[in-house]
Amino acid sequence: MKRVRTLSTVRALVVGAAIGALVVALSSCGGGSSENSASQQELQRQADLYQIDLVERKWHESISRHDIKMMMSLWAPNATFTATPGMTMTGKKQIRHFWLKVAKVTDPSVHWVLDTPAYKIRETADGDRGTLYYECDHIDLKTRKVVAVTAGDTQLQKINGHWLITNSVGSTPELSS
Repeated sequence: MKRVRTLSTVRALVVGAAIGALVVALSSCGGGSSENSASQQELQRQADLYQIDLVERKWHESISRHDIKMMMSLWAPNATFTATPGMTMTGKKQIRHFWLKVAKVTDPSVHWVLDTPAYKIRETADGDRGTLYYECDHIDLKTRKVVAVTAGDTQLQKINGHWLITNSVGSTPELSS
């Protein structure tokens, strides 16, 4: 497990350094040409996609670590969360209650790690709005087996410079043939 975190950290540093180098290179280009503007917009879109990807990572890390504070830092104040059909929470207070009392993410007897393979993630970014879809494998640390698979279809918004979840609908993905 430490190796996965180390690789994730290295990946994040490399991607961050590459984005930083690209920002410096683009900002040193002369003029206000439309080509330069399009390049800057694409660079911003790529940075937004990276930040949206971090929301997915923090979501699963917070559950794996039983960290409700980290989990709740991902939600907009008036967000909605539909955990199952007919079970929708509105606002951080109700969402927090769900994670603590229903999903019991802080239960120390649960020793799961949540993992989302890269090919099961889709992200979009358009200005200050974005989407995130992921399928997540819940792996029991004792048996090293997948004990559950969940999915989330999430809408995000950049609020005060941070990407936050505004609406999320959970589901159980079905295998297709």
